[in-house]
Amino acid sequence: MSERQQKPQQPTARREKVALALAGGGPLGAMYEVGTLAALADCLDGIDLNDLDAYVGVSAGALVAAALANGIPPREMCRIFIETTPGEKERPLPPGVFMRPAYAEFGRRLASLPPLVAGAVWHYLTHPDQRSALAAFQRLTRALPTGIFDGSQMDARFAEAFSKPGRTNDFRKLPRRLYLVAADLETGNAVKFGTPGWDHVPISKAMQASAALPGLYPPVEIGGRYYVDGALKKTLHASVALEQGAKLVLAINPLVPYDSDLAATPHAHAPRRLIEGGLPAVLSQTFRSIIRSRMQSGLARYEVEYPDADIVLFEPNRDDAEVFFTNIFSYASRRRLGEHAYQKTRKELFERRHELGPVLARHGIRLKLDAVTDPARHLVRGMRRHAEPRGAMAVKRRLEHTLGDLERWLKHQSARAA
Repeated sequence: MSERQQKPQQPTARREKVALALAGGGPLGAMYEVGTLAALADCLDGIDLNDLDAYVGVSAGALVAAALANGIPPREMCRIFIETTPGEKERPLPPGVFMRPAYAEFGRRLASLPPLVAGAVWHYLTHPDQRSALAAFQRLTRALPTGIFDGSQMDARFAEAFSKPGRTNDFRKLPRRLYLVAADLETGNAVKFGTPGWDHVPISKAMQASAALPGLYPPVEIGGRYYVDGALKKTLHASVALEQGAKLVLAINPLVPYDSDLAATPHAHAPRRLIEGGLPAVLSQTFRSIIRSRMQSGLARYEVEYPDADIVLFEPNRDDAEVFFTNIFSYASRRRLGEHAYQKTRKELFERRHELGPVLARHGIRLKLDAVTDPARHLVRGMRRHAEPRGAMAVKRRLEHTLGDLERWLKHQSARAA
């Protein structure tokens, strides 16, 4: 949608609705989204990311969307998620909050094991015509836990954070529209918490349900029904905002499949081939491929169904080993990923400025090129990846950027003429 160029390109006062749609990706995805949002907040003029018309969050994106709708700026989220230091008002939110074992679930399943074993033995002994041990004891699979980690800590910590002055854990009291999407386990249907009939559920509980990825987190009970990760239905659920009349949707998808053939330089933690990374690498690549393929199909459908709306998507590059191989349990890795997303987004805004400038201008938004190109800007304190080039090297670097920019501009003009 953002490719269309026939509309007027002059900046105008924003009269149409602007929304934000955030996909999932676990703690890693949330940190990438925070870095991307901080870059957008610094580099876009005419928009306040804490004062949009609608927020749509799925899975980990639900956490970030709810924080934004509650007035928490991206840089403050960075301090909470990544680098909270002693003495700050907000309690830190380390990845350990998301990785606490589901002891209660383990206990319930363990307690169900004796009667299941007794029933299996009885069935095996009383059905001589079906003396298959496999068939008789198949019911024992009911004792397997439905999740490894306990998501209730997520509910508790965010309920505490949203209870502070100026914030709320009630959808109905928010000054902005917030939609958190989960899936009903019994029907597979998407449930949009925050819409009428679903806005009585506490925001923190809806977040827990939206992020309950099957296998990792047990389904979340709300009103006698059980809910799981909303990404099971769609990746972005941007249609929720489009149905509400949004004409510009800023979307972030932190999960893309990794293409090692595109990588210019090998990553320190990347195996020579993904198969050498074992089951985690294979599952991650498979999940990312499914998520992104489904998202692309959805975006193509939105372009037909909502031809007067623009969707601007931000996501990692396919050769981004930093995102694919980051260890989310490492404090240094979390800081590095947030900074990486921040710098990558600024670079992308610069490289796509001829494409994005007219699109954003239609909605009264302007790129702040001074912020985009400022080499001194960073997200995380103390993060300096490389010393700034000096002398002849600095001139060479600027010349390379200029020539590269000229090449991209010529390709853009050629495509527009065609």
